[in-house]
Amino acid sequence: MKTLVLEHISHAYGRLLAVDDVSLEVAPGELVCLLGPSGCGKTTVLRIAAGLERLQTGRVLLEGEVAADGKISLPPEKRSVGLVFQDYALFPHLSVTDNVMFGLSGVAAPERTARAREALRQVGMLEYAEAFPHMLSGGQQQRVALARALAPHPRIMLLDEPFSGLDTALRNEVRDEALHILKGHGAATLMVTHDPEEAMFMADRIALMQKGRIAQVGTPTELYFEPTSAFAAAFFGDINRFEARVEGRSVPTPVGDIPAEGFADGTRVEVLIRPEGLQLRSGLEQGSDGHSVVEVMESRLLGRSSLIHLSAHGAGGGEAIHLHARAPGHFLPPVHEKLAVSLDPKQTFVFPLQPGA
Repeated sequence: MKTLVLEHISHAYGRLLAVDDVSLEVAPGELVCLLGPSGCGKTTVLRIAAGLERLQTGRVLLEGEVAADGKISLPPEKRSVGLVFQDYALFPHLSVTDNVMFGLSGVAAPERTARAREALRQVGMLEYAEAFPHMLSGGQQQRVALARALAPHPRIMLLDEPFSGLDTALRNEVRDEALHILKGHGAATLMVTHDPEEAMFMADRIALMQKGRIAQVGTPTELYFEPTSAFAAAFFGDINRFEARVEGRSVPTPVGDIPAEGFADGTRVEVLIRPEGLQLRSGLEQGSDGHSVVEVMESRLLGRSSLIHLSAHGAGGGEAIHLHARAPGHFLPPVHEKLAVSLDPKQTFVFPLQPGA
C-alpha cells in the first residue's frame, strides 16, 4: 500500500491555476522529489499533502485512508506527517531538546525526553541537547529541525527546500547525512526542490513539474537519459540546442547525423545535446574516421571538468553554430585547434519544434 496518494489535485489562487490535475504516489521508504522552476506549483502540492492548504479539487490518501476530499479535511496534526522547512522554524526561547519535544504532545514526559534524545542522536546533535538555536550553525539548526520532524515517528516526511539556506559545502554535507537518516527511518518522503542536482542526489523518483502539471515522473536515470520533452531535457543542466530538419529518418547537423525515427522528412525539429555528449579528440582529419570536425574558440578550466567553446560548420559550409562541450579538467585544447567530434546518443535528443519557437 502506498503511504501517500495524491489523486487529480488542482488548486487555484484567484484566477491563477497553480496546480493542474496532479496525481502522485509515494511508497513506504521511498523518497520522491517534486522538482521544477519557481512558480510551477510544487510547494502548493506539498502544502496540500500536509494539510496546510485546504484541498480544492481531488483527493489525498494516507495509507489508504482519505485525509482530504470534498467533504473531509484532516488538520496537519492528524495526518502523521513530519514537516521540515527551509527556515527551520525553531523556537529561539526553547532549548534543542525542548524544540524536538514540542511535537510530542500527548506523550508521557519520560518517553518524550527519550524520543527527543534518540532523534537527536540519529542526526548527530545529542551533545547540543541543552543548547539554544542561536548557538548553532545553519547546518546544526537544520539537523535539529529534522530531528523534531522525526521524533513523532511520522508516516510521511514532507520537506520544502530544506537545504537551500546553506552554503554549497555545508549543503552537500547536510543533505548527504539527511539522505541516510531518512532512508534509515523508513518513512515515505516527499521533498520539494528547484535544484536538479539535489533531486538526482536525493530521490528514488523525481516528479518534474512545469506550469502546475507534472511533465515527467521517473528515476533520475530515466529523466536524465530518457526525457520526454525539450523542457525535461534542458532542466537537468546546460544544453546545446538548435533547429534542424529531418532528412531520410535522420537529422543532419554540423556534428554528425542524429537518428530521427518517427519524423517525416522535412519536419522542423529541435536538437538538444548535453555538453558532455560531445566527445572530442585531437589529431584527426575531417572524414578520416567518419567524425565531424570543430574548431576551438575558448577553453576554460572549471576544476573537475573543462568547458570547451566550439564552432561547428555543416558539410556545405553555411552559418556556424556555437557549442559547449565538457571534458575532463586536464583537457584544455588551444584556441583555433581543430578537433574531431562524435556524439553520445544517450545525451542527444530530437523533439518536434514547438509552434512559435
